[in-house]
Parts: sequence; C-alpha cells; structure tokens
Amino acid sequence: MAVARAPIPVLETIAPLAGRADAWLLDIWGVLHDGAKPFAPAVAACERFRASGGHIVLLSNSPRPAPRVVAQLDGIGVARAAYDAIVSSGDATRLALAHRPGVSVLHVGPERDRPIFDGLDLTLAEADAAELVVCTGLADDERETPDDYAELLGRLAARDVPMICANPDLKVERAGRMIWCAGGVAAGYERLGGSVLYAGKPYPEVYRMAAERIAELHGAAVPSERLLAIGDGVATDILGAARAGIASVYIASAVHVGAGERLDDALLERLFPSPTGRPLAAMTGLRW
Repeated sequence: MAVARAPIPVLETIAPLAGRADAWLLDIWGVLHDGAKPFAPAVAACERFRASGGHIVLLSNSPRPAPRVVAQLDGIGVARAAYDAIVSSGDATRLALAHRPGVSVLHVGPERDRPIFDGLDLTLAEADAAELVVCTGLADDERETPDDYAELLGRLAARDVPMICANPDLKVERAGRMIWCAGGVAAGYERLGGSVLYAGKPYPEVYRMAAERIAELHGAAVPSERLLAIGDGVATDILGAARAGIASVYIASAVHVGAGERLDDALLERLFPSPTGRPLAAMTGLRW
C-alpha cells in the first residue's frame, strides 16, 4: 500500500524558515524581478534576512558574468542591499572555457552576451570553423524560437561540435510574456544528437562555486543543512538544490503556473510527483 506523503505547505511568509539558514541561494528572475521591474516584497525580505545576520548569494542561470548581472539588476531597480554576491551560469561557462585555451568558438546568442568571452584565450569563429559552440540564448528572443536554429544546429551536429549551454533555463517570464532561453536551443541540439555541457543550475559546479562564495562571506564553510535555496524553477532551482543536499522553497511563477491556477496541493503534487526533491514549502511570492 502506498504511503501518503505530507503535503507541501504553502506559506504566506518566509519568516518561519528564516532561522533555519545562515545563507540563502536565491534565484533572480521570477523571484526578485520579472525582467522589467523588481518585486518589492521579495527585495524587502532579502534586506531583512541580511539585517538579521544572514548572507544571500544570488544563484542565477544568467549567461552574463556576475559584474554584468549586477549592472542588469541596477538597471531594473533591485537594491544592492538585497544581496551579498552573485554566482551565475556565465561565471561557470567562463570557468569551463578557461580549460579549453585557444579554442575556436561559435557564439549563438545576442550581442549583449559577448562579455562572457572577455579576456579568455579563444577565437570567435563562424559555424564551419568552430570547434565549440557556446549558446547564451537566442539572438532575438522576442521573436525567435529554437526551431529557427534547426538548420544551423543540424550542420554543427553533423560535425560533432560540442556545445556549452550558458543558461540551462528553457523559458523565463519577461514582463508577463514567456521568452525562450538557451536551454531550449540546447535541448534541440541534443535531439539532433549533439553533445551539450550545461553550465548552471541544476548541475553541481555552480553549487560548488556558490558554497565557496558563501564560505568567504561567512568566514567559514556553511554546512548544507544551514543553507536554503529559493527559486521558481522546478527542474533547475528545486532539483539542483535537492541534488546538492540543500533544502528549498518553491516560488510559484508563470514558468510553471498558468494564469488563474491556484497554488494548492493538487498543483504542487503535479509539479513535484517524486518523493525526492520536494521543496520544504511553496509561496506565491517571496515575502517576510
């Protein structure tokens, strides 16, 4: 006979869980902002946690290096008082590229992501000469879909050119619209037989990088049971935290929750059917 699982509690405030953690690993897009404006209650909750002595590392699947993410957050209006540091999939991508000195790279993504290559020993190349593909997104993510890259990806797969995906997210919500990310292009490449290295959540390297950054901030290593991951990605934030042995809180966003859907037991059981990798709690938005 199957044993009934305890339901995932839906919290109105993060306060009951704040005392269990010395540091938060906090997702950005969908938790702190929607791509156009900050979520004021989430920013205030972060400021309050830091004022209580906690540290916050923003763990993002952004393909931009951390300093560029800071600039992006400044532009959106997210206060710097809401976080201590940032670790991004762009940082993880740069680390992976540093282990491939002199490589010829085809960049698939918008021009604004080119700083990911700054200062690295590599050559940007056209598709026919590339030894490696780095996908940071879609060149025009307002209009394109991964299907627009099928012909290019087919040519690259035929040559067995490996890909680094600098943002494993499939989609994000931008000001109420769903936008394709690099993860959607990478998934299409894998369907064509291409080999993909994913740099970012839910893969372990970024969690190791984040733990090192937290140790620097805290003055000593923080055990995983004193960390709390907060994010809106079921297959990135929540799964990645579970794999790293870190408890998590799920923040409902349009990535997985449709317009008019209630955050209730039925929805949470649909999102988290496995007995492993379930979040401690769920919230409609981060707030104190």
